[in-house]
Formats: sequence, structure tokens, C-alpha cells
Amino acid sequence: MNFQRGRSREEPEINLIPMIDVLLVIIIFLMLTTTYSKTSGLEINLPTADASKPVEQPNEINVAVTSAGQILINNSPLTGAEVKSIADALRRAAGDRTDPVIVINADAKATHQAVVDVMQAAQSAGYPRISFATQTSR
Repeated sequence: MNFQRGRSREEPEINLIPMIDVLLVIIIFLMLTTTYSKTSGLEINLPTADASKPVEQPNEINVAVTSAGQILINNSPLTGAEVKSIADALRRAAGDRTDPVIVINADAKATHQAVVDVMQAAQSAGYPRISFATQTSR
């Protein structure tokens, strides 16, 4: 016996709109609840490099900054660590050379302020070419 003679058979259909809505809600939920890694500080180990040692140029002025904050220009220590005295010493070390390269050899434990003072002194003395010396990693 066939009781469904007059009825037409309905095709099942999948409605995609509610499924897309549910997926968007899940994506929004995941975006809001995901925690991103936050670092409170960065560990920086300076100075090392894997470059070969360049040949010394005659137009260089070597400035060393020790871990205690003492500044040496061409291996002669300075009495004052003020920017003006450093700039005067750089001018004396440059002599009649035009546009020398200031090479800063800063100890890894030297204060950042001492290095910035040397950079500021080089700028005020009129020497814009500054380079930092590093050592090769062991």
C-alpha cells in the first residue's frame, strides 16, 4: 500500500546561512578569548658580531667606554666625562683630518648614557660618521 501517492517528495536542503553565522560567532569568541604572549622585558646581550675585523683606517678616532664609565680617546683617558670636554678632545684628536670616523668601543656593561654622551659629543664636534666596534662571538 502506498499512502503517499498524492504527495510530492521534498528534497532535503542544507541552509548555509545559519552555519556561517555560527562559525562567525565562534571566530569572534576565539579572537576575544585568545591571550597573546606578552614580554615584560627583553634580554639583550651586546656586543658580538660575526664579521671579520676590518683594516684600521688612518682617518679613525677610537673612543673606548669602559664599564666604569671612563672614556679613552685613542688610548688616552679623559679627565671629564661631560659632552663638551669629550667634544673638545675629539677635535684635538682629529687635528687637521677632515671628516674622521668615530669608532666607539663600548664595554658590554657600560652605561647607555656614556655611549650616548660620546655620540652627542661627536655630533656637536661636527663628526657625523660614527661606527660601533664589536667582537666576534666565541
